[in-house]
Amino acid sequence: MKTLKAFLVLALLFSGVTFGGSVNAVFAQADSVNIMVEASLFFEAYKNKQYDDFTFEHGWKMLNAKPDAFIQYKPYNKLEKVIWHMYNDTTGQVSAETKKMLADTVIHLYDMAVKNDTADACYFLVKKAYVMEVWRHDPVDSVIKTYEEAFNCGKPIENANYYKDRLGALYIKNATDSNGYKMKALELYSKLSEEEPDNAIWNARLESLAENEDQLLGIYYKAWQLSKDNLEKAWKYASFCIRTQNFEKAIEPLEFLVEKSPDVVNYWRELARAYDKIGKTDKAISAYKKLISLEPDNRDNYVNLAIIYKKLNQLSVARSYLMKAMKVSPDWDYPHYILGTIYEQAARDCGFEFMDKCVYLLAVNEYKKAASLHGSFSEIAAERVKALKDSVPSTEDYFFRQLKSGDKIKIEGKCYDWIKRSVVVP
Repeated sequence: MKTLKAFLVLALLFSGVTFGGSVNAVFAQADSVNIMVEASLFFEAYKNKQYDDFTFEHGWKMLNAKPDAFIQYKPYNKLEKVIWHMYNDTTGQVSAETKKMLADTVIHLYDMAVKNDTADACYFLVKKAYVMEVWRHDPVDSVIKTYEEAFNCGKPIENANYYKDRLGALYIKNATDSNGYKMKALELYSKLSEEEPDNAIWNARLESLAENEDQLLGIYYKAWQLSKDNLEKAWKYASFCIRTQNFEKAIEPLEFLVEKSPDVVNYWRELARAYDKIGKTDKAISAYKKLISLEPDNRDNYVNLAIIYKKLNQLSVARSYLMKAMKVSPDWDYPHYILGTIYEQAARDCGFEFMDKCVYLLAVNEYKKAASLHGSFSEIAAERVKALKDSVPSTEDYFFRQLKSGDKIKIEGKCYDWIKRSVVVP
């Protein structure tokens, strides 16, 4: 019964009730405590994994007398572990009353720790919130406030996303039309989904917050409109639009973002892609050109712009951007593959005379180059080489034109003035 009595005294002490001489029997005043002795007894017992009332008593005496004692040895973490071990005792000897006292005790310990072990203050705050929620069943608003304080503390917390999920669950369960918890849950899970895009749990949580996708879009949009100049909320709304393939609606927040932050590459990249997806080609081209000015060494921007010009049948311009991509990334197979499709498109649109066959050969040469680089498009490029084997000039075509191996053939004609290339007879 010694442990129970000790914690009963401690509980009364915390609540401000005096308990006569018995308080001193368990928790001596600072001037009567030999800090070194208490520390020695506590740390030695802890090292021996003696997680019981003896270890607690000496650790508490040490910290109660000198709250910043031996911080470098993590006394608060150690004493916390002792209390948690006692609380989770599986022998069945810990009563409900004792558990309540242990919960109150560890809360007080966390409050002391936040003030004195500032390096781990955020950790102690989040553990305090957990104990308030799970052990003590404190009022939910108080629990939520403590979780929020922990996550706004400014320092990393081990296993933080577990506790954020607990906070999110509290938001969802206790959301009303007036307390804003639903919006906070949306923001929390949206941020988690951005941090861990492959974790399906976060998207599932987001989806559960609304009856359908349109409603969820509306919630994000409303959150942005209520704080119109908030870049983070605009980005969250834009991100959700993009994630749900709603590119038309993504335009408004993205245009706002590039206006407010014209040098942020990610905003321009998503805006260019959204313009392209909804067929606003001129704006997509302008956005990609802006991206090129911001990051001239990014090969993707050149290729994306080339693909747009290819769709516009401006093949010469498309090729010029592919050449820039090749210069930035000489070992990349993709621009060679795209250039092959451009030459193939040009030949297909013109006819099937000898010069057209030579342009098909030009395409084959690019496909072969792409295949030789062994990238992600190498295999499909090799397949195009096989597919065009009957479209390139035959031996007879060369023979009747008195062309021999090694001769150069200049690509020319009404369809091909822009090419200004030659092919070599194999």
